[in-house]
Amino acid sequence: MLLAVALIILAAAWRVAGAHTPALANFAPLMALAFCGAVYLQDRRLWVVPFVALAASDLYLDHYYSATFGESWTWPSAVLRLVCFAAALPLGRAVAERKSWVTLGAGALTASLIFYVLTNTDAWLRDPYYPASVAGWLQALTVGRPEFPPTWMFFRNTLASDLLFTGLFAFTLELAARRAGRPSLLAGRA
Repeated sequence: MLLAVALIILAAAWRVAGAHTPALANFAPLMALAFCGAVYLQDRRLWVVPFVALAASDLYLDHYYSATFGESWTWPSAVLRLVCFAAALPLGRAVAERKSWVTLGAGALTASLIFYVLTNTDAWLRDPYYPASVAGWLQALTVGRPEFPPTWMFFRNTLASDLLFTGLFAFTLELAARRAGRPSLLAGRA
C-alpha cells in the first residue's frame, strides 16, 4: 500500500511539474502505469493507482489553467481522460498473454494513440475555437490553438513518455526477476 501511495504522489507531481514546463507537457508516467499495471500486476486493486494520480493532478491542473489561461477543464473531459486510461487495462491484459518487447511497445503506442485521438476530438467538439468541420478536427489534432504549443507536440511527449516509462517498468521487473533467480518475464520472446 505504501508503494501505491508513493506512486500516486510521484506520478501526480510529475504531471503537475510538466504543466509548468511547456516542453514537458504531457510527458508523464500515468498511462504507462495503467498499461503496465494491467500487464504485470496480479492484484487488480493496484490498477487504481494511475487513476487516483490522474484525478488528483486534474484537480490541480484545472485550477492552474483556470487561473493562468481563464479556461477550465470540464467534467466530461476529465471523465474522458479516465476512460482513455481505462482502455489501457484490457489492452494491457491482452499484451500480458503474449509479453515481449514488441507487444509492450505496440501496446504503449496504441494507448498513446487512443489518448491523443480521443482527447483532441473532445477538444474539437467542446471548444468553440475549432470549426465544426473536418478541417477543424484536423486542426485540433495537429496545431491546436495558437496560445498553446501545437497538439502534435503533446502527442510526441505522450508517446515518448509512454514508451520510456513502459520500457523502464518492464526493465525494472526483468532485473528484479533475474536478481531473485526467477525466469525472465519475457522469456523466449522478441
